Amino acid sequence: MSLTSYQTAPPCCKRLKSIDIIFECNEKTFFLAHEFTKSTLCTMVDLQEIRKFCDHRVSAEDIKDFPGAWNGLQIENSGTVSKIGASVDAGLIPYSVAIDKNIDFLVCHHGMFWNPPIPFTGTNFNKIKLCIDSNLAVYSSHLPLDCHPEIGNNAILANKLELKACGTFLPYEGVDIGLLATASYSRNELCLRLNDLFNAGYHRIEYGVPNPEKIAILTGSGQSAVQKILEQGTDTLITGELKQHHFNLAQEMKLNLYACGHYATERFGVSALAQEISQKFDLPYEFVETSCTL
Repeated sequence: MSLTSYQTAPPCCKRLKSIDIIFECNEKTFFLAHEFTKSTLCTMVDLQEIRKFCDHRVSAEDIKDFPGAWNGLQIENSGTVSKIGASVDAGLIPYSVAIDKNIDFLVCHHGMFWNPPIPFTGTNFNKIKLCIDSNLAVYSSHLPLDCHPEIGNNAILANKLELKACGTFLPYEGVDIGLLATASYSRNELCLRLNDLFNAGYHRIEYGVPNPEKIAILTGSGQSAVQKILEQGTDTLITGELKQHHFNLAQEMKLNLYACGHYATERFGVSALAQEISQKFDLPYEFVETSCTL
């Protein structure tokens, strides 16, 4: 990158007062810049290299998502990245927080696009304009980051609860989205662990066995899984959110249902992917918290 391309540099470089030295090493660009009396070394990585890493890591092309959803790079920036961020949701507020933190590559679980066509008017226009004006690239990964066996929301939640994965369930377009895991402790112990993990609280509906040997996990919305878990040899489901009528189903079908929050159960995957990007490309990382209680 030359001095003349300074105007298209990411936000963290735009705000620096002057640039003294620019050099490249191992596909990275370094800026030694002065802001007031302090010197800062900025590492810049090619945007497309990060995109390729993400696409490969989450198998983006192999896993079909809901109609209208788009997994991958949703908004480009000027072509280089200096800081990685992660957010459960794409949106005007997460974008604004990310920009304030000098993030120029944001990994989101719930991206911008679901049911096309989307007119770029109103808040849709404001969101896209903010990203373009502030040089923020947005990458989204939905179902691929739910079912990933290592950095997926289900897998990480199982690990945090010390449950051992033993299978999958709930196929969508040929790929199982839910996770099955064996438990070595009681329902009471499970509640203690869920309480420690989800500080904002969770809802429990307990009409199943007190010592489940197998537990189904489906982060986010669990509506499609409730009536499927008995077929998998379990009466216990940990998920993000449920509907009111699932209380009646739990009574009638003798189930244990735990709703821990859609947002809370889907923080794990984007954080894991963003941290891997950070380590791979030696870039700083920060989570964008929006404190959603749903």
